[in-house]
Amino acid sequence: MKLAHNVYLILVLLFSSVAVNAESDPSGKRTLMVLGDSISAAYGMKPEEGWVALLDKRLATQNISTVNASISGETTAGGLARLEALLAKYQPDWVIVELGGNDGLRGYPVNRMKANLAGIIEQSQSASADVLLIGMQIPPNYGKRYTRMFSEAYPALAEQYGITLVPTFLESVAVKPDAMQEDGIHPNASAQDQLLAVAWPEIQRMIQE
Repeated sequence: MKLAHNVYLILVLLFSSVAVNAESDPSGKRTLMVLGDSISAAYGMKPEEGWVALLDKRLATQNISTVNASISGETTAGGLARLEALLAKYQPDWVIVELGGNDGLRGYPVNRMKANLAGIIEQSQSASADVLLIGMQIPPNYGKRYTRMFSEAYPALAEQYGITLVPTFLESVAVKPDAMQEDGIHPNASAQDQLLAVAWPEIQRMIQE
Protein backbone atom coordinates (compact mmCIF):
# COMPACT_ATOMS: atom_id res chain seq x y z
CA MET A 1 0.00 0.00 0.00
CA LYS A 2 2.87 2.35 0.80
CA LEU A 3 4.36 1.77 -2.66
CA ALA A 4 1.04 2.48 -4.35
CA HIS A 5 0.65 5.65 -2.30
CA ASN A 6 4.10 6.86 -3.37
CA VAL A 7 3.33 6.16 -7.01
CA TYR A 8 0.11 8.16 -6.64
CA LEU A 9 2.00 11.13 -5.17
CA ILE A 10 4.54 11.03 -8.01
CA LEU A 11 1.76 11.05 -10.61
CA VAL A 12 0.02 13.98 -8.88
CA LEU A 13 3.24 15.99 -8.81
CA LEU A 14 4.01 15.13 -12.44
CA PHE A 15 0.64 16.27 -13.77
CA SER A 16 0.70 19.36 -11.58
CA SER A 17 4.07 20.30 -13.07
CA VAL A 18 2.76 19.83 -16.62
CA ALA A 19 -0.24 22.04 -15.86
CA VAL A 20 1.94 24.84 -14.51
CA ASN A 21 4.33 24.70 -17.47
CA ALA A 22 1.44 24.83 -19.92
CA GLU A 23 0.17 28.12 -18.56
CA SER A 24 0.86 31.24 -20.62
CA ASP A 25 2.92 34.15 -19.40
CA PRO A 26 0.76 35.72 -16.66
CA SER A 27 2.05 39.18 -17.56
CA GLY A 28 0.58 38.86 -21.06
CA LYS A 29 3.46 40.95 -22.40
CA ARG A 30 3.73 41.16 -26.18
CA THR A 31 6.72 41.94 -28.38
CA LEU A 32 7.30 44.32 -31.27
CA MET A 33 10.49 43.92 -33.31
CA VAL A 34 12.04 46.56 -35.55
CA LEU A 35 14.13 45.22 -38.43
CA GLY A 36 15.96 48.17 -39.92
CA ASP A 37 19.17 49.90 -40.91
CA SER A 38 21.04 52.92 -39.53
CA ILE A 39 17.89 55.05 -39.49
CA SER A 40 16.49 52.76 -36.79
CA ALA A 41 19.84 51.80 -35.24
CA ALA A 42 20.36 55.36 -33.92
CA TYR A 43 23.41 55.95 -36.08
CA GLY A 44 25.52 58.90 -34.90
CA MET A 45 23.75 59.25 -31.55
CA LYS A 46 23.20 57.48 -28.27
CA PRO A 47 20.95 54.38 -28.60
CA GLU A 48 18.46 55.82 -26.12
CA GLU A 49 17.99 58.88 -28.34
CA GLY A 50 16.77 56.97 -31.38
CA TRP A 51 13.15 56.78 -32.46
CA VAL A 52 12.94 53.06 -31.63
CA ALA A 53 14.01 53.74 -28.03
CA LEU A 54 11.39 56.49 -27.84
CA LEU A 55 8.83 54.02 -29.19
CA ASP A 56 9.86 51.48 -26.56
CA LYS A 57 9.14 53.99 -23.80
CA ARG A 58 5.72 54.73 -25.25
CA LEU A 59 4.78 51.07 -25.69
CA ALA A 60 5.92 50.14 -22.18
CA THR A 61 2.70 51.67 -20.85
CA GLN A 62 0.77 49.18 -23.03
CA ASN A 63 2.67 46.13 -21.74
CA ILE A 64 4.59 45.77 -25.01
CA SER A 65 8.36 45.25 -25.16
CA THR A 66 10.42 46.41 -28.13
CA VAL A 67 13.32 44.56 -29.74
CA ASN A 68 15.55 46.69 -31.95
CA ALA A 69 17.11 44.30 -34.46
CA SER A 70 18.42 47.11 -36.66
CA ILE A 71 22.01 47.29 -37.93
CA SER A 72 23.71 50.25 -39.59
CA GLY A 73 24.44 49.50 -43.23
CA GLU A 74 21.85 46.72 -43.41
CA THR A 75 20.31 45.81 -46.76
CA THR A 76 17.13 43.91 -47.52
CA ALA A 77 19.23 40.82 -48.28
CA GLY A 78 20.96 41.07 -44.91
CA GLY A 79 17.69 41.54 -43.08
CA LEU A 80 16.18 38.54 -44.82
CA ALA A 81 19.21 36.40 -43.94
CA ARG A 82 18.94 37.30 -40.26
CA LEU A 83 15.17 37.11 -39.95
CA GLU A 84 14.59 33.39 -39.33
CA ALA A 85 16.81 33.36 -36.25
CA LEU A 86 15.31 36.61 -34.95
CA LEU A 87 11.76 35.30 -35.28
CA ALA A 88 12.69 32.10 -33.47
CA LYS A 89 14.43 33.97 -30.67
CA TYR A 90 11.97 36.78 -29.99
CA GLN A 91 8.67 35.41 -31.36
CA PRO A 92 7.35 38.93 -32.03
CA ASP A 93 3.69 39.76 -32.34
CA TRP A 94 4.55 42.62 -34.71
CA VAL A 95 7.46 43.34 -37.04
CA ILE A 96 8.30 46.81 -38.34
CA VAL A 97 10.43 46.64 -41.49
CA GLU A 98 12.57 49.71 -42.21
CA LEU A 99 14.87 48.54 -44.99
CA GLY A 100 15.73 49.34 -48.57
CA GLY A 101 17.50 52.67 -48.22
CA ASN A 102 20.95 51.10 -48.52
CA ASP A 103 19.81 49.01 -51.48
CA GLY A 104 18.78 52.21 -53.24
CA LEU A 105 21.94 54.12 -52.38
CA ARG A 106 24.00 51.25 -53.82
CA GLY A 107 21.88 51.07 -56.96
CA TYR A 108 20.74 47.50 -56.35
CA PRO A 109 18.05 46.24 -58.74
CA VAL A 110 14.63 47.21 -57.44
CA ASN A 111 13.18 43.81 -58.32
CA ARG A 112 15.78 42.14 -56.09
CA MET A 113 15.06 44.54 -53.24
CA LYS A 114 11.34 43.97 -53.66
CA ALA A 115 11.78 40.19 -53.62
CA ASN A 116 13.81 40.42 -50.40
CA LEU A 117 11.17 42.58 -48.73
CA ALA A 118 8.50 40.14 -49.88
CA GLY A 119 10.46 37.32 -48.27
CA ILE A 120 10.71 39.26 -45.00
CA ILE A 121 6.97 39.93 -45.02
CA GLU A 122 6.07 36.33 -45.83
CA GLN A 123 8.36 34.87 -43.16
CA SER A 124 7.02 37.28 -40.55
CA GLN A 125 3.42 36.49 -41.42
CA SER A 126 4.16 32.76 -41.37
CA ALA A 127 5.43 33.29 -37.81
CA SER A 128 2.04 34.88 -36.94
CA ALA A 129 3.45 38.41 -36.76
CA ASP A 130 1.66 41.43 -38.19
CA VAL A 131 3.91 43.57 -40.38
CA LEU A 132 4.29 47.31 -40.79
CA LEU A 133 6.39 48.44 -43.76
CA ILE A 134 8.20 51.77 -43.67
CA GLY A 135 8.72 53.32 -47.08
CA MET A 136 12.13 54.78 -47.84
CA GLN A 137 13.24 57.46 -50.27
CA ILE A 138 16.44 57.93 -52.27
CA PRO A 139 18.06 61.00 -53.89
CA PRO A 140 16.95 61.75 -57.47
CA ASN A 141 20.45 61.41 -58.92
CA TYR A 142 19.87 57.74 -59.76
CA GLY A 143 17.56 58.75 -62.58
CA LYS A 144 13.80 59.18 -62.83
CA ARG A 145 13.06 55.56 -63.77
CA TYR A 146 15.02 54.00 -60.93
CA THR A 147 13.70 56.52 -58.39
CA ARG A 148 10.11 55.90 -59.52
CA MET A 149 10.48 52.12 -59.41
CA PHE A 150 12.05 52.35 -55.96
CA SER A 151 9.29 54.51 -54.47
CA GLU A 152 6.54 52.42 -56.05
CA ALA A 153 7.88 49.16 -54.58
CA TYR A 154 6.64 49.90 -51.05
CA PRO A 155 2.95 50.64 -51.70
CA ALA A 156 2.84 47.71 -54.13
CA LEU A 157 4.11 45.33 -51.44
CA ALA A 158 1.73 46.76 -48.84
CA GLU A 159 -1.21 46.20 -51.18
CA GLN A 160 -0.06 42.72 -52.20
CA TYR A 161 0.27 41.46 -48.65
CA GLY A 162 -2.44 43.54 -46.99
CA ILE A 163 -0.07 45.18 -44.53
CA THR A 164 0.23 48.64 -43.02
CA LEU A 165 2.49 51.16 -44.75
CA VAL A 166 4.19 54.34 -43.54
CA PRO A 167 4.79 55.84 -47.00
CA THR A 168 7.07 58.81 -46.30
CA PHE A 169 9.12 58.27 -43.18
CA LEU A 170 12.03 60.68 -43.77
CA GLU A 171 10.33 63.27 -45.94
CA SER A 172 9.38 65.62 -43.12
CA VAL A 173 12.94 65.86 -41.74
CA ALA A 174 15.07 65.47 -44.87
CA VAL A 175 14.19 69.01 -46.02
CA LYS A 176 15.30 70.54 -42.73
CA PRO A 177 19.10 70.98 -42.50
CA ASP A 178 18.94 71.43 -38.72
CA ALA A 179 17.25 68.01 -38.41
CA MET A 180 19.97 66.13 -40.28
CA GLN A 181 23.48 65.04 -39.42
CA GLU A 182 26.44 66.42 -41.37
CA ASP A 183 26.25 63.60 -43.92
CA GLY A 184 22.83 64.84 -45.03
CA ILE A 185 21.49 61.26 -44.93
CA HIS A 186 20.82 60.48 -41.28
CA PRO A 187 18.40 62.43 -39.07
CA ASN A 188 19.98 63.75 -35.90
CA ALA A 189 18.83 63.31 -32.30
CA SER A 190 16.53 66.34 -32.44
CA ALA A 191 14.58 64.76 -35.32
CA GLN A 192 13.80 61.44 -33.64
CA ASP A 193 10.59 62.66 -31.99
CA GLN A 194 9.35 63.73 -35.40
CA LEU A 195 10.16 60.37 -36.95
CA LEU A 196 8.18 58.64 -34.25
CA ALA A 197 5.31 61.08 -34.76
CA VAL A 198 5.18 60.13 -38.45
CA ALA A 199 5.11 56.38 -37.77
CA TRP A 200 3.06 56.35 -34.57
CA PRO A 201 -0.49 56.56 -36.04
CA GLU A 202 0.12 53.45 -38.15
CA ILE A 203 1.92 51.63 -35.35
CA GLN A 204 -0.95 52.37 -32.99
CA ARG A 205 -3.48 51.19 -35.54
CA MET A 206 -1.56 47.95 -36.09
CA ILE A 207 -1.22 47.01 -32.41
CA GLN A 208 -4.87 47.77 -31.71
CA GLU A 209 -6.23 45.55 -34.48
